[in-house]
Amino acid sequence: MRLLPDVVVAKGRWFSDEIVTVRDGRITDVGPRSPADATATDITRLPGKALLPGTVNAHCHAFQSLLRGLGDDLDFMAWRDRVLYPYSARLDRDGIYLGAAFAFAEMLLHGVTTCVDFFYLQDEGNDNAEAVIQAARDVGIRLVLARAMYDWEGAPARYRERPAAAARRTADLIAKYRRDPLIRVQPAPHSPHGASSAMIRAGFEVAQSADTPFHIHVAEGQYEGAQTLKDHGATPIRYLDKLGVLGERMIGVHCVWLDDEEVRLMGERGARLAYCPSSNMILGDGITRITELAAAGVLIGLGTDGGCTNNRLSVFEEMRMAALLQKVRHLDGTRLPAEHAFRMGTLDGGRLLDLEVGDIRPGMLADLVAVDLTHPSLHPPGNLLKSVVYAMSPQAVTDVWVHGRPIVQDGRLTTLDQDDLMVRVAALTRGWTSA
Repeated sequence: MRLLPDVVVAKGRWFSDEIVTVRDGRITDVGPRSPADATATDITRLPGKALLPGTVNAHCHAFQSLLRGLGDDLDFMAWRDRVLYPYSARLDRDGIYLGAAFAFAEMLLHGVTTCVDFFYLQDEGNDNAEAVIQAARDVGIRLVLARAMYDWEGAPARYRERPAAAARRTADLIAKYRRDPLIRVQPAPHSPHGASSAMIRAGFEVAQSADTPFHIHVAEGQYEGAQTLKDHGATPIRYLDKLGVLGERMIGVHCVWLDDEEVRLMGERGARLAYCPSSNMILGDGITRITELAAAGVLIGLGTDGGCTNNRLSVFEEMRMAALLQKVRHLDGTRLPAEHAFRMGTLDGGRLLDLEVGDIRPGMLADLVAVDLTHPSLHPPGNLLKSVVYAMSPQAVTDVWVHGRPIVQDGRLTTLDQDDLMVRVAALTRGWTSA
């Protein structure tokens, strides 16, 4: 496959008259077109379009898209206890599959080509996780299943497992999908409040054994700092450091409430961050200290979080939010420029997950997004990257490829019937009312 757009965005810059060659799911060449290409029949021409790297959603809970609108204008505890826990109890395996397919479809239409689904409805097994994986296959997204490990006794029974069982089941899934070109499984002890010390260590040890990252919610709200200080005599990052898990394998999710020493510790230990600015705003959690963490050497990717704690599933949107929040936090319009935010949502998201995605260059996986340069949100033409981050409407996304396969064409999914999907979602959620 050879693609010829008007513009290619690569290495944080944009180039004209470049052809992108894809073979066996990877980009094999990016170079100027030749005179012979004017009449070549093996080229997919994309006039009036720019070709961008697909975006990476570094943190999401896909099934929660079914709960969109049910918990708006609540704080975290009310949202969890009045919406998440009771409504997730209504979902069987088929409902979990449908929720995941619904979320993945929306993400792809918004230019997300890789999604981390932090999944925790385990029912003492892996069948539900397999439903999420099947949904990703059917819709066509690249999936990192962050297989949650959760044993807080206050959670519903279907969330909870013993550490040894959770570790065994997670390791089984990792082994099963290790050679799959589109699926990765990584352990995810839920959080310092949702997973015991034994569970967190178990998740870390699975990651060590399988040579993967592990994911954990950390310091999302002020309540967690107070709780870990009471229970363990340390704030969340210091507690994880005492457990011996704060290091290069750790992808901390949120990390809103950190002091200067914790920022320094994350950088020194090589820990990574999945930052979800819109979700943090909706729940009133606060603003993560992105500029300080980046300066300390922390690698940062962007996530949407679940569809009922964000309501939108667009990493382009998260780029904009991340940049604007740092500007207003510092009262400085020069902070976190668009180019940095774009990299966080593409290349750095791939690096976060140990995946070769997020840029258009030879050797990278062919996860690509075409946007309509004639769309009003990208006019007047000027600095394309800045316009993509600050101005572009989701309607400008026209085409998406994952692993070289066309998944979205002319704004419609090629893999399944969008209209039927919406009918099924409406039928499942009919009668659900907000908290």
